Amino acid sequence: MKLLLPLGLFVFLAACGRSGVNNIPEYNNAAGTAGLVQLCGNPNLLGRKIGNVDGQGACGIRNAVSVEFVSGVRLSQPARLNCRTANTLADWVEDDAQAAVRKLRSRITEMTVLASYACRSRNSQRGARLSEHALGNAIDIGAFTLGNGEVLSVENNWGNGRKGGVMERLHKSACGPFGTVLGPLSDRFHYNHFHLDTASYRSGSYCR
Repeated sequence: MKLLLPLGLFVFLAACGRSGVNNIPEYNNAAGTAGLVQLCGNPNLLGRKIGNVDGQGACGIRNAVSVEFVSGVRLSQPARLNCRTANTLADWVEDDAQAAVRKLRSRITEMTVLASYACRSRNSQRGARLSEHALGNAIDIGAFTLGNGEVLSVENNWGNGRKGGVMERLHKSACGPFGTVLGPLSDRFHYNHFHLDTASYRSGSYCR
């Protein structure tokens, strides 16, 4: 006797496999993916190709992409990034972030994006150096929604109980894949989000 799986369950299984999204046509049947394409040669990235983004001065991105799904995880709003940062984000979500939430017996299904590309200085402060956001190297994430409906908020859950412990694991897991990881303990500007960027330092990743 044949076992028939509902279409929604089939799409979910395709999206959540360890090796990522292996079947783009089936994955595109999921809500919100119509018209999206594979990005940066990575089957774990879905969104739209933008091309070059020109900005004032040194701002801008070459061959920019607008990312909407990362390793089966929906982004709350499209993130404009370069391919290096998009690929790093996809690898982190699949290899590290999902493992960090495992104790909650669920998986990340959506990430709340607060910022991606923006032509501005660091923390939008006058006289500060150019932000990595201005180069398409950075993304700010404010919360993680799980498949069981729970929401892990940087602002509300950091340092508080079981969810706080998971948030700390998420923060720690990003240190290494990303060159810079900033959270609530770094300064007053990051009380409500994780700043993740792919800047490179001789001394290794800078994480606070």
